[in-house]
Amino acid sequence: MSDLSAFYAQNATATVTMEFVVSERFKGKDGSPLAWQLRGMTESQNEEIRAAATKRVQVKKGVTIPETNPNEYMAKLVVASVAFPNLKDAALQDSYGVKGAEDLLRKMLLPGEYSSLVEKVQQINGFDKEMNELVDEVKN
Repeated sequence: MSDLSAFYAQNATATVTMEFVVSERFKGKDGSPLAWQLRGMTESQNEEIRAAATKRVQVKKGVTIPETNPNEYMAKLVVASVAFPNLKDAALQDSYGVKGAEDLLRKMLLPGEYSSLVEKVQQINGFDKEMNELVDEVKN
């Protein structure tokens, strides 16, 4: 039997963080590309984000089901995972003529840049592993 204390909150590794250059277009004062700071989140935070992207849809009279908008969910997950730059900064949003962090990301990034950022956010939050990889890990 292993030591259960390894699972205590005070012994768990702090939130996972990483730096990632989303685009070569954003440069620092020295001319080098600026890295964005990304952070992982807990499942309870993920549930809040999923709930915010879910609404009830009527399927027939008197019957509704919850439906999650995958694009809205992913945009909210990305915003919650970006620690720097502060996507909620009003001046940054104003510079792009938008209101809201999700709209800011869509306006400031090219499609490929956004896709790369989404991929890194999924990775830092543990969504990057294929089911076969997870099964292999469990077997070992």
